[in-house]
Amino acid sequence: MQGLDDEYWVPEHVREWLRSLGFSLPLEDMEPHIRAWDRWMRALGDFYDYRDTDGVGRVYEVHRRSIHPAMRVCREWGSLLLNDRTQVACEEQACTDWLAAWMARTGFLASAQECVVRAFGLGTGAWALWVDAGAGEVRVRRYDARMVVPLTWDEEGVTECAFVTRAFWRGRAVDQVQLHLKGAASAFFSPGESLGEGAGAGPSRLTDDASEGSYRIVTACFDRDGNRVEPEGVCPVYDTGSVWPTFALVKPAVDNTRVDMSPYGQSVFADAVDAIQAVDLCYDAMMSEIDNGKMRVFLSDVMFDVERDGKGGRVSIPFGRQDCTVFRKVMSTEDTIHEFAPTLRTEAQARAFRVALQTLGDLCGFGINYFDLENVGYVKTATEVSADNSALMRNIRRHEHALEGAIAGICRALLAAERRLGVELPGEGLVRVTFDDSIITDTTAEKRQDMDEVAAGLLEPWEYRAKWYGEDEVSAKRGGASSGSVADRNGSEGGNAAQDGVPGRVRRREERATAAPAQMR
Repeated sequence: MQGLDDEYWVPEHVREWLRSLGFSLPLEDMEPHIRAWDRWMRALGDFYDYRDTDGVGRVYEVHRRSIHPAMRVCREWGSLLLNDRTQVACEEQACTDWLAAWMARTGFLASAQECVVRAFGLGTGAWALWVDAGAGEVRVRRYDARMVVPLTWDEEGVTECAFVTRAFWRGRAVDQVQLHLKGAASAFFSPGESLGEGAGAGPSRLTDDASEGSYRIVTACFDRDGNRVEPEGVCPVYDTGSVWPTFALVKPAVDNTRVDMSPYGQSVFADAVDAIQAVDLCYDAMMSEIDNGKMRVFLSDVMFDVERDGKGGRVSIPFGRQDCTVFRKVMSTEDTIHEFAPTLRTEAQARAFRVALQTLGDLCGFGINYFDLENVGYVKTATEVSADNSALMRNIRRHEHALEGAIAGICRALLAAERRLGVELPGEGLVRVTFDDSIITDTTAEKRQDMDEVAAGLLEPWEYRAKWYGEDEVSAKRGGASSGSVADRNGSEGGNAAQDGVPGRVRRREERATAAPAQMR
């Protein structure tokens, strides 16, 4: 089918269009690195498929087996950081309830985890609003580094960005570009530019005043030949009504050492490519050892029946040319059956495989014991995991800190866009993201400690409920007062009742929304 490519990258005619509007494209400096990381994730390239030459000069193709270690690393980070127990809570309970219902309806968390997987592999991912004004619906779409083109950025972050994807209109593949820009709706295109006649008829985007106003989404579509097309129902410019960025970049907490001052992030395994090769080298060697070390059975010629092959020749029955286990001893009548079992070296190779996995885990932030084959014989408690793998704990905290701002930011933009469409929602106020760290943190012990602090008067009951139940301050104080009255009647049973059934939430992330986001300079 037309347009279904093996992989999608920003087409050249889209890049030319963006350049004509006055934008410089940071993608071009990072693209070689992103392409390399993408191929490691898919286990493609010269390392996995290459040619070799035998002793007589014949060239043959070789495929190296792989367990896809790069993809495994990214999937592990995705599952550790996000799952269905992740919560987003706002200061206004109505906004919290609406976000919970929206996430359940759209499956946002499952999609968000896949976005984190791709972002940690390619260095950058993104969430961006997608608005169907006719249906009154707002969704959040995910993108990876191949489709993200930052337009305005500095050390504090990216404030304007373009997203390029492949869509299909009336059976034809089109390249859809959506620019998320800040400013008045009339400040971007001149009449000539809006019709696709180039940038010469009007002012450059970089000279427009974008210091005030809400974010708008500018959409342009091109066919495969680079011609501008206008599909029915596509709004060229849509004002979202959000003063917050209508997108959020997702990057691992790893400094980009490939390109200085780049708005893109760096893959979490960028410095572990040699370890990825070591893992697959050891795995391929071990599998080849097992395959080549199968028992061989040599049978005397007299034990084979023969039949005519239709060309005058005789073929042994039942063994053919593809058999590599049973061999025929030609013109031999002695030792009718002879077995040969090569000595396997799998134990030594397994040790090398273990060292390679340990090195990979250490370089990718999991700690040296995370992928250790010999330390999986029993189930560990969260306290044991925390004590044994402090490196993993520290890195999870770093990545969560980088991820929380993106989740809170896209939720703010989503709520603003919904208000624009007529949904009655109050101001969200304080936004918190609560990650589920119960796998690596002893939540029971931490809840018990918080209950002791409540009993000692060091922690208010409503603070406990806000932390573990994800309630806003008003609801938490109301629930805390009810729990306090029950505790007065039932004595110590109230403390146990308050602890029973508390969801396993470990920590919360808070960001103040009392001021407008910082403007880019």
